[in-house]
Amino acid sequence: MAIDENSSVGWRDYYELTKPRVVMLLMLTAIVGMFLSTPSMVPLDVLILGSLGMAFAMAAAATVNQVVDHRIDSIMARTHNRPIVKGKISTLRALTFAAILSALSMFILSFFINTLTAFLTLFGIVGYAFVYTMYLKRATPQNIVIGGIAGAIPPLLGWTAVTNQVDPHALLLVLIIFIWTPPHFWALAIHRRDEYAKAGIPMLPVTHGIAFTKTSVLLYTILLCLCTLLPYLTAMSGLIYLSCALVLNGIFLFYAAKLKFAAEPGTAMKTFGYSIVYLMGLFIALLTDHYFTIRFLHI
Repeated sequence: MAIDENSSVGWRDYYELTKPRVVMLLMLTAIVGMFLSTPSMVPLDVLILGSLGMAFAMAAAATVNQVVDHRIDSIMARTHNRPIVKGKISTLRALTFAAILSALSMFILSFFINTLTAFLTLFGIVGYAFVYTMYLKRATPQNIVIGGIAGAIPPLLGWTAVTNQVDPHALLLVLIIFIWTPPHFWALAIHRRDEYAKAGIPMLPVTHGIAFTKTSVLLYTILLCLCTLLPYLTAMSGLIYLSCALVLNGIFLFYAAKLKFAAEPGTAMKTFGYSIVYLMGLFIALLTDHYFTIRFLHI
């Protein structure tokens, strides 16, 4: 696609480069991590500046991802209208935009939050934008598993932004997202299997077949359900969270089992869509339980 450098580029084009819906989901987990790290309220300056610094970093990583993957995006139906693919923004402009966002992120986190959070955020940028996007995605069908750690660290970033230390409970939140990522993304990959094959990307349904991938989704979902019990079992959360987690897990298991044993044409995308609702619900339940316990039980 030729780039018309004289064409007007609106803010919405740059906004789309940042994968805003993905960033918003990740930021929800990061902000919940902030609040779970303290029995009191998060300081307003940490909440605002920490969120801004992390959001800039996530947006930068997403932009680099679109630059590297613009050929693949042109083949995939869900991504063929992205700004670089459509010729609205050149790769140079996109990379410049990503560099500015990264610099702003590192400046804000280093000078107004703490160096630990800045370092971990940089690890996330490099892990997603470069290690996963440039190498793992094209190298192995386990790409989303190995690279998933980069996308799983936002709650740890939120936690360290407030406490300036790595806590086992924060790592537990990372573990939950890490285990959630494969069934979430493989459900989409099943639906888009032919497009990934055309693009030459070794996603699991392409290399091992759809039946094997459905089994993997179910097994990872079972493992995820077990992992989500750990906040309760380690006294990180109480009965409110446990009740919500059991309901959310039951629905996820239903979708995963249906995908494996009684799939219909839209089951894979319904499973993918629910997985997003699931993660949001799980973290909102954690937050609700946390402040109910503090407010009413005085723990």
